[in-house]
Amino acid sequence: MPFLTIRHVTTYRYRRPVAFGEHRMMLHPRDSHDQRVIQAGLKISPEPASLRFVQDAFGNYVGIARFSRRSKKVSFESVVCLEHSPCDSALDLEDAGRALPAGYSVGELRRLSQYIERHQLDPIDEVGCWARQFLPPRESIGAFELLTRLSEGIHHGFRYRRREAKGIQLPVETLRLGHGSCRDFAMLMIDSARSFGLAARFASGYLAVLLDDPQEPTSGSARGSTHAWAQIYLPGAGWIDFDPTSGSVGNTGLVTVAVVPDPRHAIPLHGTFFGFPSDHLGMEVQVRVMSGTPNVIWAAPQLSTRRRLAEPA
Repeated sequence: MPFLTIRHVTTYRYRRPVAFGEHRMMLHPRDSHDQRVIQAGLKISPEPASLRFVQDAFGNYVGIARFSRRSKKVSFESVVCLEHSPCDSALDLEDAGRALPAGYSVGELRRLSQYIERHQLDPIDEVGCWARQFLPPRESIGAFELLTRLSEGIHHGFRYRRREAKGIQLPVETLRLGHGSCRDFAMLMIDSARSFGLAARFASGYLAVLLDDPQEPTSGSARGSTHAWAQIYLPGAGWIDFDPTSGSVGNTGLVTVAVVPDPRHAIPLHGTFFGFPSDHLGMEVQVRVMSGTPNVIWAAPQLSTRRRLAEPA
């Protein structure tokens, strides 16, 4: 699957024409050694009075739109084609296999401090106590093996439940409830890793899983949805993707849009409108991922896979 085309549409509807405040979009995938954007297009209706793009402090692409017109509907359609070369999960982990604690250099510690610090409220270290069950009782364990156990432990030990509510559960809440969404599992993984002194960050983007249904009418399609997972930094190996929702390691099927120390900084789309709360009728999100060459970007079929929230489940 060397090329992927991602079509992501978000539509807000209102009871009467309303005015709009600033809207910020994180829809453009990051460029890196394993994914490279070939083409990108963004269509906004009604047309904004101004649209500009910046990179935030973490290197993520952010679009900022401002409006001058009122409307009963506002929609954002992003179409991106990228070359996606996922890394093999069988990585060269000679250094990453070393026993804990992780041997970060002084320079690495200086740059990674915000990713090592625990941000979640956990006064009696419930998450740390839970995570230590994956340590062998009488022998050392490498950081990579421990993280693999943690990812698989979340995958097998908790029930996945898509939540329509905004926000993310505290890791201690996920422990007590026994269920969560992908973003909740990502934060449990991140806080668990940080309890061992490992640098961890929140990754959000798209999940692209090839369809194997012979009845699927669109050739070359993939199941597409927004998604969230964890990235852990290991000396000698760099940032490694761990997806506790599936228990997988590596970025196969994962397209990264944003990486941040705190998930509050990775909302795909947020903005304001001026009116009564009752004016807002609802929001619809449509995502479709297709495999193919870049010329598909302007001839993509009608979208499917409807969702209500513009943030990872």
